[in-house]
Amino acid sequence: MADIADSPLANQANKSLEHENVETGEPKMRARDVDVYYGQKKAIDSVDIDVYTEFVTAFIGPSGCGKSTFLRALNRMNDTIPSARVTGKIELDGEDIYASGMDVVQLRARVGMVFQKPNPFPKSIYDNIAYGPKIHGLADAKPDLDNIVEKSLRRAGLWDEVKDRLSDSGTALSGGQQQRLCIARAIAVDPEVILMDEPCSALDPIATAKIEELIDELRGRYGIVIVTHSMQQAARVSQRTAFFHLGNLVEYGHTSDIFTNPAEQRTQDYITGRYG
Repeated sequence: MADIADSPLANQANKSLEHENVETGEPKMRARDVDVYYGQKKAIDSVDIDVYTEFVTAFIGPSGCGKSTFLRALNRMNDTIPSARVTGKIELDGEDIYASGMDVVQLRARVGMVFQKPNPFPKSIYDNIAYGPKIHGLADAKPDLDNIVEKSLRRAGLWDEVKDRLSDSGTALSGGQQQRLCIARAIAVDPEVILMDEPCSALDPIATAKIEELIDELRGRYGIVIVTHSMQQAARVSQRTAFFHLGNLVEYGHTSDIFTNPAEQRTQDYITGRYG
């Protein structure tokens, strides 16, 4: 497999090796034997994955392979699709998120989602951030909300760009700024995990670089899972990579191993461009 080991992808993946050797605790999220159905069609077949706060986890694979479907299962977004059904077990801090007593609204505050296309609310920049803390009862007084808004925008790397126009509409920002606003909005409710479904696919290279830098800065504070069509991006930002194909999890492990010495032939074929 020397053709992979010497590739630019492998070089990018190896740059994150120092992030892989930290001590890990229990997984923040644990998925075991997870199937997802749309009606009678099985879209995900018996997937096992652990998500750690210490690492960014990337889901890669061809279009239609199930990676976004599985991502949405991690905070029950598939519940909004009438034909969708999930079996198996997905735990957050050891608690089954599909248990009958689970508060789905609270779950989605704990496991936030950033979508492919930036989707700021048609509200001011300030109100985009303050909305979540208000409805979840995290802050009522204006000084508390001000603090949450500033802290969230700073963590998203956006504060210095918007601090003088917080009353402007969030939809007036550039695409890259809108996506960072959506990340700040997710952060504002103090989540434990952030799911990102191709967050850079609609962005230019400069905005993409800023989002990738932000992901690296947030790693360790939140569990982060990113779906990406870009293997280069997975190699740059993640420390764990899961390769999906036709609804199956083919391989999951250290990003450097996936891109330099994959255990499965299908993984090697995908990474070297033989299909996908």
